[in-house]
This record gives sequence, structure tokens and C-alpha cells, in this order.
Amino acid sequence: MYNAIVLLFVIGIFQAPLHNDPLAVAFLALATASWGIGSVTSSLNQFFSFSGHQQLVSNIAYSAFYPFAFIAIPRAIGRGKKLRAIELLDSAIFGLGFTSIIAALVLKQLVGDSDLGYFFSVLYAICDIALIVIVIASAALSKISMRLALMITGILAFTLTDFYYLWDQIQGAYQFGQFSDEGWLIGLTLISLSFWYQSNEGNSQVKIHPALIAISIFISPALLSAIALRPDYFPTYVVIPTITTLLLAFIRMTLVIRQANNLGEEKVLARTDDLTGLPNRRRLIAEIDSFNDLEGALLLLDLDGFKPVNDLYGHEMGDRILRQVSQRFSRSLPSGAILARLGGDEFGVIARGNDEATLELASALKATLSYPFFIDGKSISIGVSIGHVRNDGNGDLLHRADLAMYEAKRINAEVQAYQP
Repeated sequence: MYNAIVLLFVIGIFQAPLHNDPLAVAFLALATASWGIGSVTSSLNQFFSFSGHQQLVSNIAYSAFYPFAFIAIPRAIGRGKKLRAIELLDSAIFGLGFTSIIAALVLKQLVGDSDLGYFFSVLYAICDIALIVIVIASAALSKISMRLALMITGILAFTLTDFYYLWDQIQGAYQFGQFSDEGWLIGLTLISLSFWYQSNEGNSQVKIHPALIAISIFISPALLSAIALRPDYFPTYVVIPTITTLLLAFIRMTLVIRQANNLGEEKVLARTDDLTGLPNRRRLIAEIDSFNDLEGALLLLDLDGFKPVNDLYGHEMGDRILRQVSQRFSRSLPSGAILARLGGDEFGVIARGNDEATLELASALKATLSYPFFIDGKSISIGVSIGHVRNDGNGDLLHRADLAMYEAKRINAEVQAYQP
């Protein structure tokens, strides 16, 4: 009957309302089922004489409860938040870091220098401490709710029963089926019931403070140094969480470096034109915002006659022409000038200098298109209309340059219309 109740918990978790996180439901069901397998095996061991292999299966099944719970509990508490790899690593580092110091200071006094027969009991206690730390850290980032209250109470009931069991086992006072064993069922009942209550969907995206992560990482090498100096004082099982914490810290550092590189590349790509490799409109606007106090001008360039060529020869030919246009423009720019493709056949240039210098640059850019492009044996001629606006401090440079460019385009069209 005791173990049948555990099966009911698994069924109850899967029957929980649909608003629950599917991953949290799945992993908590796995955690409960693993613990149930350990409980069934341990119960059968009291009636049948099992070998050490069956007892090992029981202990492994009990131990499998924790990794599943470590994933399920934060997700259940933080429903509505997308937990990234860095946040999961932070939780693990925070939990293991403080677990190692607690294991060194508290469990040392509790179990002393016991032999390996107590290994799994000590492992359960260490994992319980980590579970409590993770739950408290997750709860600190969430608003109070019935789900959170039941979850915390259930975890505390479960872990305190583990500690009581460990104490009884050390004292030689534990008896199978004693009343304290109900504490595990009470804990699992409360955890299962918590899934039947609505979680906080509007939780804020609060993260564990970096100082706590730094302290957690610092604890591990400090403990390893202390173990090296006093191997007779610290229990050997403390090495497990400390080394694991350092390993996770290195993984976290690798992820952070990779994310920083990816972020830098994404930032560059977000401001780069795919076709020409030039800065795009977003980059040009950002440069204009920092251009207010400098002497110079904004030039807006729109190609003349490009659309007929693009329609006649196709977009692939048009793209090749745009790449060659960007190369010709780039070669004409003075040092410090910025050339950007704004989209289609429109370009922009930010150039420093007085009016005379920037007007000469406009003439030079116009001259780059005075001779045709030769592509696949075809001679293609296009022109450019340039709007020139001096940076006079009146702002709205892009709009004014756009108006000036359309005026230049109108004048060019009239000139061509009067040509014989």
C-alpha cells in the first residue's frame, strides 16, 4: 500500500491541469517514479534476501530522483520563464557551491569518518541540501502562491525525513516501516498537489546575483585547498560537489565567451548589408546620431537608370552591378567617411570636412559612374543623383538629404529630357 501511493502520485502529476509546464510534469513524474522503484526494491529486500546487486539497484533508483527533481522543481516554480543554459548552470553552481561547504561543516559532524557503507546516505543528504538551496533560490525569484507554498513545504518534508533517516541509521535505531517513513509520502503528496494550482505566469526575469555565483565558485578551490592541507579532517565525499562546481564553472565560462562572440557577430551582421558587405541603414542612422557636433555633410545617392537594367537583365545581374557600384564608391571615399547601402539602389555617405570638401566628394562619387560597367560582354551605363546636406546643427539630416536627392533626381531627369 505504501508503494501503491507513490504510483498514485505519478498518475496525479500527469493528470494535473494543462497549464502546467510539460517538461516540469515529465521530469517530476520521472523523479517520483525513480524514487518509487527504489522504495519497491527496498521494501522487497525486507521480505526476501537480496544480494548486493539488488540493494545497489535500490540505491541508484533513489539517487536518480535528484537529477530529475533538480530540473523539474525550478521549472515548476518559475513557470512562464524560459530558463536558458546559463541560468540553469548558475542554479547548479549556486546549489553545489553552498552544498559543498555545508557538507564539509555539517555532515562532517554528523557522520564523522564513516566507511563507504554510508556513501549513499551521505549522497542523499548532500543532494537534499542542494535541492533545498535550489528551491530557496528559485522561490526568491518568484511571487508567493499556493503552488510555491506547497512545493516548498513538500521539499522540506521530504528532505527533513531524509536527514532523520540518516540520523537513525547512524545511531542504529532505524526500523523498516517506522512512522517517520511517512514523511517521504507527505513530501511527495504536497509536491504532487502543487501541480494542481496555477503558477505565477507573470514572474519577473530576476537572476541570481553574480556575487553569489562568484562566492559559490570561490568556495570550491578554497575547500580543495583545505582538503589538501587537512586530509584527515575533511570527509572525502566533499570532493564530489566541489569538483563538480568547478567543472560547471568552466562550462559556464565557455558558454559566456561563446555567447559574447556570437553577440558581437550578430551585432555586426545586424548592421551590415548582406549583398555588398557595407553598413546598412541602421548603422548609418546610428552614425548620424553621433554626427551632430562634427563638421561635415550627409550625402544620399540614388542610382539613375538602374531599374530598367534590373528588369531587362534580371536580379542576379542587378546584384552584380550593385556590388561593383559599392566598390567604385568605396574607392572614392576619403579616410573616415562612411558608406552605407540603405536598400535597393540607394546609398548614403557621411563625410567630414567643410562644404567645399564634401561637394568635391559628391562630384567624385558621381564621376565614378561616368563610364559603363562591362559584365558578361554587356556594356551597362547608369548614373547617380546625389542629395547633399550640410551638418548645420538643425537636425533631421536624413529627411533633408532625401528631399535634396529627389530634387537632384528631378533636375537630372529634366536635363536628359532636353538632350537631343
